[in-house]
Amino acid sequence: MAEILAFKTKKPSEKHKGKTLCKNGFHKWEIVREKQFDVKQGRLVSLFRCRRCGKEKVSAT
Repeated sequence: MAEILAFKTKKPSEKHKGKTLCKNGFHKWEIVREKQFDVKQGRLVSLFRCRRCGKEKVSAT
């Protein structure tokens, strides 16, 4: 017979780790695409994505 593994439920602190920082505006931005040309703005822009929550922002370079 196979071994039976007991699954451990996550604590609320483990489940929501890092999300409270993003809710308060402390995102962990990383560059997704560098030097992308935006036709509407007519200039180079960079796309940033937060590592924790996945929110995206566009910044003119």
